[in-house]
Amino acid sequence: MDGPVMVERDADAVEIGAVIIGDELLSGKRRDRHQAHLTEALAEKGLELAWVRIVGDHAGRLTQTFRETLVSGAEVFSFGGIGATPDDRTRACLAEALGRPLAPHPDFMALLEERFGADAWPHRVRMAELPESASLIPNPVNGIPGFSCERHHCVPGFPVMAEPMARWVLEQRFPDRDAAAGAVEETLRLENVTESRLVPILEAMEAAFPDLRISCLPRMDRNAPQVELGLRGPRARVTEGQAALRQHLIAGGFLSH
Repeated sequence: MDGPVMVERDADAVEIGAVIIGDELLSGKRRDRHQAHLTEALAEKGLELAWVRIVGDHAGRLTQTFRETLVSGAEVFSFGGIGATPDDRTRACLAEALGRPLAPHPDFMALLEERFGADAWPHRVRMAELPESASLIPNPVNGIPGFSCERHHCVPGFPVMAEPMARWVLEQRFPDRDAAAGAVEETLRLENVTESRLVPILEAMEAAFPDLRISCLPRMDRNAPQVELGLRGPRARVTEGQAALRQHLIAGGFLSH
């Protein structure tokens, strides 16, 4: 079976996604903490999270999710499902999505045998059965690694382990990036204005600055409508966009000089 065709992206256009796995998240038994930790770690590299998928332990749905994320060309962090119990399906589902077999990773096998001896068999060794060509992600907490394969970086569902492992991956993948490489955001709050009145201005801004993310967040304060306008993107373009936005608002009577 042939694997998916991965999209190649420009080196400066990095898309980051996350797949967070577990029925317990969908049922409400546990609350997700991975998104917040990953967002913080990405910010330190001047990167942002583009999307998040929360998926249960259903094998077919998880495999389909990986098929879709693989062809996106994104760097994807996958949280959970890499243990040794029957509901840990990340390895098998990613391998199926890739069209590759599972195979014992020799370094992982050696680590398990050294640490657990005969107790590594027959269950713990399942954790070392990884998609062909996978590489290991070190685990500083308990020493049981995660793995990377085709821009997908699979770490445990325990946040105390997942967070340092994700940071290690980011350092390996983006060693020369820091927070200064990231986008900046500027906001402007308007009083006694409803967002519907700003639609023509926002449309004009989107046409003039397609490379910026323009947000419009309505607020209520003491029964008076407010709107917070935001521009996010490269610093120079945000500065340029903010000046243009102010001119539009002045012309429309929403701001004074």
